[in-house]
Amino acid sequence: MVIDKLKKHSSESNEEPKSKADIPVGKWVKCDKCGEIIYKEKLHENYSVCPLCNHHFRLSARRRVWQITDEDSFKPFEELTNLKTVNPLDMPEYMDKLKSLQEKTGMTEAVYCGTGKINGEEAVICVMNANFLMGSMGTVVGERITYSIEKAIELKLPLIIFSVSGGARMQEGIMSLMQMAKTSSAIAKANEAGILFISVLTDPTYGGVTASFASLGDIILAEPGAMIGFAGPRVIEQTIKQQLPSGFQTAEFLLEHGFIDKIVERKDMKEVLYKLIKFNK
Repeated sequence: MVIDKLKKHSSESNEEPKSKADIPVGKWVKCDKCGEIIYKEKLHENYSVCPLCNHHFRLSARRRVWQITDEDSFKPFEELTNLKTVNPLDMPEYMDKLKSLQEKTGMTEAVYCGTGKINGEEAVICVMNANFLMGSMGTVVGERITYSIEKAIELKLPLIIFSVSGGARMQEGIMSLMQMAKTSSAIAKANEAGILFISVLTDPTYGGVTASFASLGDIILAEPGAMIGFAGPRVIEQTIKQQLPSGFQTAEFLLEHGFIDKIVERKDMKEVLYKLIKFNK
């Protein structure tokens, strides 16, 4: 009898749980903030924002472009695809990592640039991609952004840059740090030419990107809850040996202290950008 019970228990334990068959693989995602399990299609319909806690999930560059531009209006700068990333420090496995990410993301670098229309209003648009080395700024990223700024001047179009980045790309050393001065100088020329520059900060925007073009917008917008700063809160606390205030470096904290102009929900972003461009005409 004992053996029969053991056999029965063993056979039951080998059975697949009935609920497992009801959950299609890859169809559900978990919210990092509240833990809610969300059907992926519903999440996409809600602009990749959690319907329960309003947490804004990170977007790929292409999905961001799809959300804010008119259908089939975005035209990438094809000439930028010829720019090749170099390995000035001969960092081991760096080029292999880049190749792997290019195959995985379908993008050649961490920023997507081109022209597009927002409710009929044309603009030069750059979107950084967190899925590509955390949107880090190397020489090619800096050149692409600089080229886009120069095209905005040439075409007399407003410039919109969506930033998401961990900062300068350490694999390229001083060459990546030089992009801070390069992009900032280009923004100064755009300002002299009277070009509207709208900087949109998303989660997270840190390091050399925050310390250069991302903070130089005529208008600086941010998504709710975005973390924005130079060094991370933990590094700052360890450096100054003091506890930081609650909400430090969140978009809400920075709005309260005058660093940004407005926090914009993702569902409202396209309309807000359109109105800002229209008002500037």
